[in-house]
Amino acid sequence: MPSTDPPAALGDAPALAARRLADLSERVPRSGSADAARDALDVFAPATAERIGSVPACEASDVDAAVARAREAQAEWAETPASERATVIDRFGDLVVDRREELLDLLQAETGKSRRTAVEELFDVPTGCGYLANEAPGVLADERRSGVAPGVTTATVTYDPVGVVGVISPWNYPLTLSMADALPALAAGNAVVLKPDEKTPYGALALGELLEVAGLPDDLFQVVTGEGATVGPALVDAVDYVAFTGSTETGRVVAERAGRNLIDCSLELGGNNPLVVLDDADVDEAARGAVQACFSNAGQLCLSAERIYVEEPVYDAFLDAFVRETERLTLGTGYDYDAAVGSLIDAAQLDRVQSHVDDARERGATALTGGRARPDVAPYCYEPTVLVDVEPDATLACEETFGPVAAVTSVSDADAAVAAANDSPYGLNASVWTGGRDRGVEVAREIDCGTVNVNDAFLATWGAADAPMGGFGDSGLGRRHGPEGIRRYVESRTIGVSRVGPLGFPDRIPTDWFVRGAFAALSLGRRASRGVRRVKRRFRRR
Repeated sequence: MPSTDPPAALGDAPALAARRLADLSERVPRSGSADAARDALDVFAPATAERIGSVPACEASDVDAAVARAREAQAEWAETPASERATVIDRFGDLVVDRREELLDLLQAETGKSRRTAVEELFDVPTGCGYLANEAPGVLADERRSGVAPGVTTATVTYDPVGVVGVISPWNYPLTLSMADALPALAAGNAVVLKPDEKTPYGALALGELLEVAGLPDDLFQVVTGEGATVGPALVDAVDYVAFTGSTETGRVVAERAGRNLIDCSLELGGNNPLVVLDDADVDEAARGAVQACFSNAGQLCLSAERIYVEEPVYDAFLDAFVRETERLTLGTGYDYDAAVGSLIDAAQLDRVQSHVDDARERGATALTGGRARPDVAPYCYEPTVLVDVEPDATLACEETFGPVAAVTSVSDADAAVAAANDSPYGLNASVWTGGRDRGVEVAREIDCGTVNVNDAFLATWGAADAPMGGFGDSGLGRRHGPEGIRRYVESRTIGVSRVGPLGFPDRIPTDWFVRGAFAALSLGRRASRGVRRVKRRFRRR
């Protein structure tokens, strides 16, 4: 049974004075309507189930007003050199580091996660800032491409911001996932209107404040708080691009609405992520990795592994090691570094996790450790749970549980493991554990996920800021991170220039001569291209 820390009260975080939360609430822009001024949403601390503050419940008119102000501010920002925009983002990263203690307190208060997990989340923000500061200006620079007739024509691609980007971020990683979408949009010359989840608004408001301190112009980044059913549709209807992170069900609604408005969108949606342990893996190392993969942030991580498939020769040894490592985890919500696993976000999430475990047990599954709520630790705390003998049609085998629960299954060989991993409509993240890296890469290529980690849980891919991250199938559309994550927020324009005037059939050369000559030149060019490709292949083999 995992050990526990005593419950933590909000007062354990001295930076979280009620006045500070009230000040942040005042940063939400309002349209000035009487109804909008009246309504508010209460925010609760998962660690105590106590109310810690309230934020405005924005209406559609508030969203329209915020987007209008953002659009006005964006025109000048788009003309600001990309290098200067990058400098603002770099300064923001420094401020996040400088204010980390206050931000960590705030993050824990509204999410209930452990201090260790909060640090992992916060660390990601300045890391992303550094990547954007270094790479965004080059990614956004005009780019020369091959023209239709080299030496005769040129082709140049330019990248212009789309305008105002709407970001809808989730409650599980409110700092990381809001900034992973907002910062590249700002770097690309756009304005951003962010709608955080109503459970976790304060982190977004605090980061907006720091962006202003870093030098971001007024109105360029705004936060609108409120119910998703009200604010979300209004935001999609008002902006020029939507970046959404959340459930697959809601993502379909967002995509449909964006499509009707003929605007583009990127969607990071649900997952039921697999972890594969091959027969040549170091089982102790794999067990430690599986604990990280399954139980980080109490399993409330889009990249979390929920289905573990182990080749039969190492199944018993891995299972013993995995249960042993799981039972070493500490539970708690204190504002220190003693606990590894914190709270679930609220009662509804606790009910979801418990119902998935109960359903699996009713179908014959056994919990080797965990499997129960721990209200003695925190109102919504749940023990890290390892299940075996889970039926393939059990709810947790088919749907995302989004909690600290893992199902371990024995498979005959690597092919069976890959088939089981791919037996899902989701395809967000996967993990492969093996003693042979080359073999791991071969298996990774066969798994239908947008990111696949070999001998790591998820940081090898998520932390690769220069590489794209996103899902296959029901796990979403588009990519964040890397050049792809920046260029999703721009419109590309191709400018072609002819040095000889209009292209086409010449007036002074017989048409049949011209056609024969043109096709002869085309054939010569194709043969030359094949020769260049052969030379390149030889050098790559060396």
